[in-house]
Amino acid sequence: MKTMRPASLQDVMRIAKETQSSHETELTDLIAKSVNKSAEEICKISVHSYAESDQDLTSKLDDILTSRIFGYPVMLLLLAAVFWITLVGANKPSSFLFGFLFSIEDYFVNFLEHMKAPEWFIGVTVFGGYRSLAWVVSVMLPPIAIFFPCFTLLEDLGYLPRIAFNLDTFFKSVGCHGKQALTMCMGFGCNAAGVVACRIIDSPRERVIAILTNTFVPCNGRFPAIILLSTIFLQPSIMSAIGIGTTTIWLLLSVFLGVIVTFGISLSLSRTILRGVPSAFAIELPPYRQPHILRILIRSFLDRTVFVLVRAVSVAIPAGIITWILANTSFQGMSLLLHLANALNPFGRAVGLDGFILSAFLLGLPANEIVLPILIMGYSSGGVMVDITSLNALRALLVSCGWTSRTALCFIIFSVLHYPCATTLWTIWHETHDIKWTLLSAIIPLIIAISTCFLVAHIYPFPGVI
Repeated sequence: MKTMRPASLQDVMRIAKETQSSHETELTDLIAKSVNKSAEEICKISVHSYAESDQDLTSKLDDILTSRIFGYPVMLLLLAAVFWITLVGANKPSSFLFGFLFSIEDYFVNFLEHMKAPEWFIGVTVFGGYRSLAWVVSVMLPPIAIFFPCFTLLEDLGYLPRIAFNLDTFFKSVGCHGKQALTMCMGFGCNAAGVVACRIIDSPRERVIAILTNTFVPCNGRFPAIILLSTIFLQPSIMSAIGIGTTTIWLLLSVFLGVIVTFGISLSLSRTILRGVPSAFAIELPPYRQPHILRILIRSFLDRTVFVLVRAVSVAIPAGIITWILANTSFQGMSLLLHLANALNPFGRAVGLDGFILSAFLLGLPANEIVLPILIMGYSSGGVMVDITSLNALRALLVSCGWTSRTALCFIIFSVLHYPCATTLWTIWHETHDIKWTLLSAIIPLIIAISTCFLVAHIYPFPGVI
């Protein structure tokens, strides 16, 4: 039997000389390709499969989950299932937390009044800081407490590397690395975590592309606003089973929008300022494992849920205080927040939004979770966040401020595509040590978000309230 030898160093150097390639990354790719090709040839000659039953469980599952026919539908179904479980499971806990946290607000007010605290202090601490805190916790905690364990379960099963394997062809076609799929998956939980995960990409050029485009993956902090607004404006029934399904579809569409823009911007960057040849993608697919439920719950709760929630709360309180001060400090007969909203209103109207929405995104730079609470605080006439007890009450408030289904759609698009939060920007600077990439990571998404909202605002056929 003829035997095949692995590619020698002379073979690799000959290939490198023929291709006139001296770049370290390209030479590493040549070595990997040569070794893999030799291994495949040896395997074809030496390994024989005599029966289908000889295949182990991992091979059988991979024949389905990594196939070109079934692999992608399974990915979509799993993603839809995770979102649907998150939506349905978070509904009642979120309502309970919302009612509980706002019900004890009066006790804080009575206590401070009993201590003869000045009115401005009560406004800053309760109507500013505490209400912002209550909004973030009640709206954000239940979804992430469900989403992260589901995500960790897929990771513990060994399925996430299969996602990277399936999507490698697409990333290769736009000049990127297949491991970017894994960084995108991390971005669903937190974009800052997704940026840190880009360290697994060896090529500096492809790592920068992954960092610059990770913000287009909607993080968990943007999901609550997307869910609420699609529930209120973009489906026929708010609480029906069909309505919940429609909300899941809108959430999936938001994710697909971010993924499509990620591919488009990655292609543009790889052919312009980050031009280069895609590197080879070598990944070891681990065997499927039986998940350890207790470990999944502990790890997802401590490492992800608590981390993200603490980060959101730590910025929600000061942001709520600043917003309350702006809403209750007058200048020339108007609040500073109203001055800011009026200044931004013409531009906001041009892109299907308004001045208060743009002000909320601007003041919500510390964290995406607080954009909607800040917006509600700005819309309330008293300069405090309104105690919204139901989705119908929130809908009534937004409609009274001129919202339509087109406004909600543009808000969702802008939320998915706009610049990353302050924590992610700081993380990008820390990972790249370059102010140029940090600024581009904010400017590129902002331009894309404004351009997309402008197009939608002028072609959307149903501007009225649905």
